[in-house]
Amino acid sequence: MKIKIVKKNELKENFFEFTEMEEINVVKDILLDVKKSGDSAVRKYTKNFDGLDLSNFEISKKEIKEAYEKVDDETIVAIKKAAANIEAFAKKQMQCFKDFTCEINANKLGQKVIPLQKVGVYAPGGLYPYPSSVLMGVIPAKVAGVKDIIVCSPKISAEAIVSADISGASKIFNIGGVQAIGAMAYGTETVCKVDKIVGPGNKYVTAAKKEVFGVVGIDFLAGPSEVMVIADDSGDSKLIAADLLAQAEHSPDAIAVLVTNSIDVANGVNEEVEKQLLDLKTKEVASQALENALIILVDDINEAIEIANKKAPEHLELQTKCNEELMKKLVNYGSLFIGKNTAEVFGDYCSGTNHVLPTNGSAKYCAGLSVKDFVKIVTFQEITEEGKEEMIDIAAKLAGVEGLDAHKKAALARKK
Repeated sequence: MKIKIVKKNELKENFFEFTEMEEINVVKDILLDVKKSGDSAVRKYTKNFDGLDLSNFEISKKEIKEAYEKVDDETIVAIKKAAANIEAFAKKQMQCFKDFTCEINANKLGQKVIPLQKVGVYAPGGLYPYPSSVLMGVIPAKVAGVKDIIVCSPKISAEAIVSADISGASKIFNIGGVQAIGAMAYGTETVCKVDKIVGPGNKYVTAAKKEVFGVVGIDFLAGPSEVMVIADDSGDSKLIAADLLAQAEHSPDAIAVLVTNSIDVANGVNEEVEKQLLDLKTKEVASQALENALIILVDDINEAIEIANKKAPEHLELQTKCNEELMKKLVNYGSLFIGKNTAEVFGDYCSGTNHVLPTNGSAKYCAGLSVKDFVKIVTFQEITEEGKEEMIDIAAKLAGVEGLDAHKKAALARKK
């Protein structure tokens, strides 16, 4: 099958529109049941939706050991290497967040970086198990200093269990869906209530995260996965097609877009997509996603910048002769992949950056998961005898302007 080719001026405005999340009434009912009935509700919905009849859904030490025996040595080595890269990058990020004190007008002020106490990491089951999502959620939390990190994943695979153990998760649970989000948000007899829930999931999981926000923190609301490739006539059609297909196989509603000023690259990508689809094991899913994929033709590669900044894709790849120049002008994306060697899948698994990224245009105002999601940056102040007089005058004046008399009096009460 061929991807539809359109010119920039033929793009429909809804290509750039934020897709509002649909209300799923059953989500509220499940969450309320979990809140009221705890473990028994979690077991009920796990049996209904996942077909698992679990008396105990916490993974035991014995089951962790058995998981290692089920996973081949090469996979364990790959998980450990990926974990090491993710940890190294997270540690570098953490260096950006430091305690400090300063003096302003003779008064002492400062900030403290405090890790969250309890975090829940959700890893999807869905069409495919995602042990990589376990690594991406647990490791930055661990580096940030979170003490209790629990992992929930439906029909949890041996690889996901091993990933959770290698990452340093405190507890692992064989539960998913709305019931897992409810368990982490409200707490049950078995699952502790957490302070924040992170990780991707299907539309039911995302709707549940939206519903419990406020009871707990969340990272962000993720929609279908997205990739946009910007390429000029130097782009490699074979590699671009491979990357578009890698995105398309996520789900039937995944979004794959190429923006190019080269009709030869556009046609070459379509030829390669047809060729590579033939022996793709996930052809059925990828073909459905490609029905909504696009190749956008622009007159000038700089027009691609305008499209990318307006769309704010989750993953943005550059295959041009002027990557460095384009980088300076690109401001809206979840993560950037520069040059032919930089497959988006490297970011998915092992380069070190996080693959939990904003979608659906939200990269305009938020960034991907990082150590920052697992700390609070709080401030403190100590007003000195020397510095208080000016503070009193300013605060009393502004309080009077706002009509807050008790505020004014609280300031003036400290006057000599």
